[in-house]
Amino acid sequence: MFKKILFCLFYLTLFSPFNLVSAEEESTELVADYQYYALEPDIITNYIKPGKQLGYIRLGIDLMVKSTAAYQAVETHEPIIRDRIITILGEQSEQQIKSITERQTIRTRCLNAANDAIFEITGTRPIEDLLFTKYLDQ
Repeated sequence: MFKKILFCLFYLTLFSPFNLVSAEEESTELVADYQYYALEPDIITNYIKPGKQLGYIRLGIDLMVKSTAAYQAVETHEPIIRDRIITILGEQSEQQIKSITERQTIRTRCLNAANDAIFEITGTRPIEDLLFTKYLDQ
């Protein structure tokens, strides 16, 4: 008899309307509002090339953020993000710029540098991902 009562209580608490509402609320809180922020205009800068020639690179960059607040933080601090990315690109050699495998390393370094720049100011890392939408080198 005691086992039946415990089973009924467990069953009622498991499927009570209060638990269903709280589960729905939790699921809506976990849904992220992903947005993309495009750095406009494209970044055009030079890189290290052997000899007296300059190499040029043009990048189109989109930043993926998780919320509207993160979007606003990126929008506010866009100049410092651009500066960090240009600095990283200027340090690269021609071989690194032209290598497809190094492109991923450069992208990761740019993502980390952009998040670090905003973290120094706001204490948050709002950028989830950084995507190269254009990658033209000469």
